[in-house]
Amino acid sequence: TPVERIDPLYVQVRSPEQVERVATRVGQVLESRHRPGASYRVETLTAILNAAKNISLILSLVLILISAITLVISGIGIMNIMLVTVTERTREIGLRMAVGASRHAVLEQFLTESIVISMAGGIMGILLGVSIPLSVRFFTDAIRVPISATSVLVAFGVSVAVGIIFGMLPANRASQLNPTEALRYE
Repeated sequence: TPVERIDPLYVQVRSPEQVERVATRVGQVLESRHRPGASYRVETLTAILNAAKNISLILSLVLILISAITLVISGIGIMNIMLVTVTERTREIGLRMAVGASRHAVLEQFLTESIVISMAGGIMGILLGVSIPLSVRFFTDAIRVPISATSVLVAFGVSVAVGIIFGMLPANRASQLNPTEALRYE
């Protein structure tokens, strides 16, 4: 042809293992059928796929970092709420201990409260996170956002873990109160 270039030629293989071998063979066929010195470049989607994988990995790491920061901040919020609760209920704790509540029972009570607070937040987050992809279906059937049951369970588990981890200090502080001094606290 009078044109010195060839538009892209697309070749499809049956399996990913054949890509490199077929790409090499296509280059050989092109060079053997045309004049000597002509150059042909055979490109595969491997480079594009590798770039997409790298971008996906970086985005995943950024999202993990953001979620970790969010979890720590929410955990600190729960811990502060529980520390204020312990301070406000010092007389109640002293009274419970004076009438026979064990330190373990007090620890368990405040740890349970912390877990309930974090579970409530986790359930609200899960409901919001699931409702957004489901609401997209009302507008269009072309977009399907998958909802992973594993992700929902992991989110719930992490929520409970945040309640346990960040509720341990206030619950421990409540259980270590001296009943006599707690009753005198104003």
